[in-house]
Amino acid sequence: MLTRSPWPSFWARLSALSGVAAGLAFVTGWWLEILSLLLGLVFIWNLWQLSRLERWVRLGRRVEPPLSWGLWGELFHALSRRQRRQRERQQRLRGLIREYRDSAKAMPDATVVLQRGDRVVWWNDAAKRLLGLRWPDDERQHITNLIRSSELREYIRHGYSGEPLSLTSPVRRGTTLEVRLVPYGRDQRLLIARDTTRTERLETMRRDFVSNVSHELKTPLTVIYGVADEMRDELAAKEPEWAQPIQLLHEQAQRMQTLVQDLLMLSRLETAAPSPEQWPVDVGNLLDKLCAESRALSGDREHQIELEAEPGLQIYGSESELRSAFSNLLSNAVRYTPDGGKIRVRWFSDANGAYGVVEDTGIGIPQEHINRLTERFYRVDKGRSNATGGTGLGLAIVKHVMQRHAGRLHIKSTPDKGSEFMLVFPRRVISGRSIY
Repeated sequence: MLTRSPWPSFWARLSALSGVAAGLAFVTGWWLEILSLLLGLVFIWNLWQLSRLERWVRLGRRVEPPLSWGLWGELFHALSRRQRRQRERQQRLRGLIREYRDSAKAMPDATVVLQRGDRVVWWNDAAKRLLGLRWPDDERQHITNLIRSSELREYIRHGYSGEPLSLTSPVRRGTTLEVRLVPYGRDQRLLIARDTTRTERLETMRRDFVSNVSHELKTPLTVIYGVADEMRDELAAKEPEWAQPIQLLHEQAQRMQTLVQDLLMLSRLETAAPSPEQWPVDVGNLLDKLCAESRALSGDREHQIELEAEPGLQIYGSESELRSAFSNLLSNAVRYTPDGGKIRVRWFSDANGAYGVVEDTGIGIPQEHINRLTERFYRVDKGRSNATGGTGLGLAIVKHVMQRHAGRLHIKSTPDKGSEFMLVFPRRVISGRSIY
């Protein structure tokens, strides 16, 4: 960058040279000859400086900038400083890139850089170990050609960047990977794969423990509930002072049975793979039955339960699991909606998929709790949940049912106004639909 303008000195020199030429012309009378000589000298001087500039630019770093004075000297000096700063900037950038690559290479997670078309351009050492990528054979190859997995192909095609994908390592048997896609830059994405084998093993141990304990509790709880039921029918009638304790025993035994049943259901959903032999389920008919059951559950509370179902809309799935998911949503709506409140159930489809919606005019949920509602035993208000008899597992069951049906659960709620729970099923699971 020029620190000062060279034009004043240029015009001063040109004026002085022109004055000398005019003096010589006045003395000799050769006006035309001296003017031509002056213009020729100026032209040759600038042409020579221009050739020096071209040679310097062409040879680049191999030669020092030309030495000159006046306007050309200032120009050469400014360009030299700009070139030096550019060289220093490039060196810093190269250093940053080297540091970035060194840090990425040291990461324990497999990191793969994907450019336009999801072609592999770079990966770290962990990607060699966990994904089996080889340099330079796999460079510029499409990632799904290197890792043959229908789940990964679908995951990348849809560009999921929120939910991770669980994948078995293609080169290390028994190794489970958690894969994520992180978009960045322009048409670029990072594929990050983390070894979660140990975590999965611990999670499996936890699920097995819960399942085994629940199975062991099921039989004694059945006995306790049966005895409490018999005592309520016979002993409480004969001994009125025992009526309240026996009723309390009966209620708590029933609550424990419900909790164990939910735990067993959740354990089965977590451990069992989705059945390949899924059949078309008429969800509209299923919801009609569940709404009738919910009206009976509401009883004297007189909730207004309405159903709008698209006729002929069926999806492939497990009827028992779908029944459990919708039943939990409806029972929650009845449980947390004040007497006389409105509960609206909808079942419809569009070009993107099918949707089941349960809306209520209940007490609502504060926004800070919504992201944790599907956690096991999570309570927004423990006192309120105990009073209504919930187990804290209903929405966890709904979430796992939706995962097994390739769907998602969306929750919207406003305190004191109501809540909306939407089950979103992808288009590919629809087995039949009405013409619209």
